[in-house]
Amino acid sequence: LSTLHLKDEKTKPDANGALVKADDSVEKTEDEEKEDRAAQSLLNKLIRSNLVDTTNQVEVLQRDPTSPLYSVKSFEELRLKPQLLQGVYAMGFNRPSKIQENALPMMLAEPPQNLIAQSQSGTGKTAAFVLAMLSRVEPGNKYPQCLCLSPTYELALQTGKVIEQMGNFYPELKLAYAVRGNKLERGQKISEQIVIGTPGTVLDWCSKLKFIDPKKIKVFVLDEADVMIATQGHQDQSIRIQRMLPRDCQMLLFSATFEDSVWKFAQKVVPDPNIIKLKREEETLDTIKQYYVLCSNRDEKFRALCNIYGAITIAQAMIFCHTRKTAGWLAAELSREGHQVALLSGEMMVEQRAAVIERFREGKEKVLVTTNVCARGIDVEQVSVVINFDLPVDKDGNPDNETYLHRIGRTGRFGKRGLAINMVDSKHSMNILNRIQEHFNKKINKLDTDDLDEIEKINN
Repeated sequence: LSTLHLKDEKTKPDANGALVKADDSVEKTEDEEKEDRAAQSLLNKLIRSNLVDTTNQVEVLQRDPTSPLYSVKSFEELRLKPQLLQGVYAMGFNRPSKIQENALPMMLAEPPQNLIAQSQSGTGKTAAFVLAMLSRVEPGNKYPQCLCLSPTYELALQTGKVIEQMGNFYPELKLAYAVRGNKLERGQKISEQIVIGTPGTVLDWCSKLKFIDPKKIKVFVLDEADVMIATQGHQDQSIRIQRMLPRDCQMLLFSATFEDSVWKFAQKVVPDPNIIKLKREEETLDTIKQYYVLCSNRDEKFRALCNIYGAITIAQAMIFCHTRKTAGWLAAELSREGHQVALLSGEMMVEQRAAVIERFREGKEKVLVTTNVCARGIDVEQVSVVINFDLPVDKDGNPDNETYLHRIGRTGRFGKRGLAINMVDSKHSMNILNRIQEHFNKKINKLDTDDLDEIEKINN
């Protein structure tokens, strides 16, 4: 597919030549560091070279209870155009993922059906809705027929890449980017059949500039809805775009999470939808041994960490800190002691973070020092030890049980045994730990010297 050339002074090419914007989050203070959902989503796309084999069960709620509920086990069953099937296989998809098995028959059904789907990064949902768009396009008609909204410029480029790869054997299909920096002449009409862009620019192209005739759009995709509505103004812009589209336009909405605000938004944008939800995965702590180490201050925590270090580096470990500042200090101190560590921090640009994770995943670094913000959704199978250098607390200083589970859940995955070590340096942090124990109804034992032998056994 050919694409329009983009110019943007705030971007720089990454290793693959894609334009990536510098991370704006440097101004955030450490204590107020919030999860930047868009950056996290982009990071997940950059570090996933293949699909995650999710253990979540998929729950399908159909709009019409009388229609047959079916899923597919192969791409051939979908009766795709040969050039699209060729594109799918060239991308390395041999069989549909769980979300694709259920979503694709609905998205490709006649007459078209609307869909709200929950799916995490790495489950193949982008490929699924791209396949739906490419299947609906009439290549002979030289005007936009499919419209895809992404929350940020960078995420739009990532989706565009998937469209280009999958449409590689379908040269008649063309793609345009409705993103900032893509200046078109006034009065120009777009001949590309697929438009991907951010809500503000797409709204301008549809209403003010009239580059797109919204009444001719057949498929409207709203990707990363949870990220979208976290951004000021995107929600209203998306609803305004949706209201310009024809009544029979197919609406497809995807989101990794489905809190109430996302549901309310989805119901405004997608009439009479089929719904695909992930059933909550039962996370278990049964395979993870948990310990704590009692210290009196930060320096003592550091010395204790150095004592444990020899035992933990046999496998791979992640060390969590509460702020960027602590993470940076700890990584520097460990390096000064001659230990090889990688640091993952919020001020790094997304592609730099991806490179650090890749090195860690390949085992080039054994220990990763990080904050919560950076570690969301990172799955590295070899991690067998997690150390909470700082215990996770929320903004009010109460135990953050969900983050605790999320952090130590980086280990003990895929049925392996894992280990979590908590560093306690005050009465307050001991109180936090006790409340975490009560919440999970799991005893956390004090780490003694004898336990270090046990740690080595776990790591081996």
